[in-house]
Amino acid sequence: MATTTSNYIGTPKKSTNVSLAELLLAEAKELHINISQAAEIGVAKAVAEKKSQIWQAENKKAFECWNAYVEKNGLPLAKYRGF
Repeated sequence: MATTTSNYIGTPKKSTNVSLAELLLAEAKELHINISQAAEIGVAKAVAEKKSQIWQAENKKAFECWNAYVEKNGLPLAKYRGF
C-alpha cells in the first residue's frame, strides 16, 4: 500500500484543527516544514497502516490454511525452484 499522499492528489482539501506539541511545532517552523503537508503525509501513512492491519486480520484464516497446506504438502512448484 502506498504510504504517501499520491492517492489523494487532486482531491478537495478540508480545513481542520490539530493540536501539536509546542516544541515540535516550533522546530518544524524553524526548519521551514510545511505543517499541513507533513500532517497529511502522516495521516496518509497511518491510514495505509490501519488498512493493512484490517486486511491481514480479515485474511488471517486464509494465511493459516495456506501455511498448513504448505507444511503438509510442500510448495506446489518446489521442484521447479532453482535456488
